[in-house]
Formats: sequence, C-alpha cells, structure tokens
Amino acid sequence: MSPTISTLSSTRLSKLSLLLLLFLLPFSLLVSSSTASFFSFIFVGCSQYKYSPGSPYENGIDSVLTSFVSSSASSSYNNFSFPGPTPSDTIYGLYQCRGDLAVADCSICVSRAVSQVGTLCAGSSGGTLQLEGCLVRYDNSTFLGALDKTVLLRRCGPLVGNANSDELTRGDAVLGYIGAGDGSYKPYRTGVSGSVQVVAQCVQDLSAGDCQDCLTEAIGRLKSDCGAAKWGDVYLAKCFVQYSDGDHTSGGHGTSDEEVEKTVVILIGVIVGVAVVILFLSLMATMCERARGGK
Repeated sequence: MSPTISTLSSTRLSKLSLLLLLFLLPFSLLVSSSTASFFSFIFVGCSQYKYSPGSPYENGIDSVLTSFVSSSASSSYNNFSFPGPTPSDTIYGLYQCRGDLAVADCSICVSRAVSQVGTLCAGSSGGTLQLEGCLVRYDNSTFLGALDKTVLLRRCGPLVGNANSDELTRGDAVLGYIGAGDGSYKPYRTGVSGSVQVVAQCVQDLSAGDCQDCLTEAIGRLKSDCGAAKWGDVYLAKCFVQYSDGDHTSGGHGTSDEEVEKTVVILIGVIVGVAVVILFLSLMATMCERARGGK
C-alpha cells in the first residue's frame, strides 16, 4: 500500500503546484505589462578612460553601484561620493527615477540600470545609463551640482500629416506651461492639453535656477529640431523633455498597440482561468476515485 500512498501524494503535489502556477500567471502578466515601459532602454555612455582591475577605483565603483540599489528601496533620488587614496580615485555618483514612478518600481528600475551599466561600461572609469524610468551615473569628475546642457539624445517621430492650428497651439501652450518658471523648485513637470502630453524632469542635484535653465534649453531644442512631429524626446546631460500627441509615444508605440497588449493579457487570463477550473475538477475527480478505491 505504501507505493500507492506515495504515488498519490506526488501526483497531488504536482497538480497543486501546477494549479498555483496557473493561478498566479495572469497576475504576473498584468504587473509586468503595466510597468515594462519604465524599464525600456534609452541610451548609455561610457568613459573612454579605463581603470585597473582590482584597484581601489574598482572598489569605489562597486560601492557606488551598491549604494544606488540599497538607497532606491526608499528614495527616488540620491547622490554619493566615495573618496579614494588620491583625488582622481574619488567616485561621484547619482541615481534618479521619474517623478511618477512608485518607490517599488523605482527600486526595480535602478537595479536593472545598475546591472546593465556594470556590464556595458565594464572597465570604464565612468558611465551613464538612462532607462525610461530612471537614470544612473558615476564618474571621477565632480559633476554633482553642475549644470550641463550637453545633448545626449534627440529623437523625433514622423511629422503630423494633417496638423491644424489648434493642435499646434495646444502643443505650444503645454510646452510653454512646462517651461514656465515661478521661482519654486519643480524638477518633475507634466502637462496635458487635449491629445498633447508633455513630461519633463531635471536631475535633482541642480538648483532651481539651473533646473529652469536646463529645461528651457531642452524645450527650445525640441521645438526647433522636432517641429510638428508626432512625438519627440530631448535628453540633455541634466534634464529631459518628452512630447507626444497622445496617439504616439516616444517609444513609437501607439494606443492601438497598448490596447492589443491589454487584450492579449485579458485573453490569457481567461484561458488560464478555464484551465484552472478544468484542472481543479480533474484533481477532485481523481481524489474521489482513489478515495473510493481505498475503501
């Protein structure tokens, strides 16, 4: 009888494990679909200067990157400096998440960015990596608190084929609203007018005046370079501006793609739900049959 008992327990455990997996699958899909866009890659830049493996400088980089990950569990921005044996060995670093990113997602984003920059910039004395939802940067130069309007990335979507004066006016109005400074410190800014949406943010090591200066420069470049495009992004070293007409995003995915993604997730959830019911009924029938056979 013991082999029968063993086989029954193993089968029951296997089916219960599969049941739990199928039950959790649709929820994991929903979570990933709602946050995946924040983890998409934007750009990376690595210093041309290299450090020696095993040197104090390498230990400093490890310390900075580890601090990014641990700090992001509770804060969406922080900066660090780790002194080395010489001034050139001092490591400066910062990370920052988008203002609309929850702390939990910020931590995931920073962890992914740290993993990628550690690989892509391996051996380099400095690295900057931008994901959609977060930025990480480290170097042995004292960039903290310094205004830098160097263009790191500019990309524009297709021109609006049937743009009218109202659409262009709304776009100018939202960009004007985002770029308006009232003297207060607003590193993260959003604006919407009809189908037009704008997101802008400067790195929080900047003063209010330098933040305003950086965003003004980024908005000016966006308007001059992208004109009447469907969408456009301008990333400067210390700020960025993203513009879209509501039907297109900077990633080039329209709302139709988003609806398809949602539909696929819903369909998967329904299919998995049906599979769970069938598996549960099958499991109950098997247990009842074995229970009757044991009498």
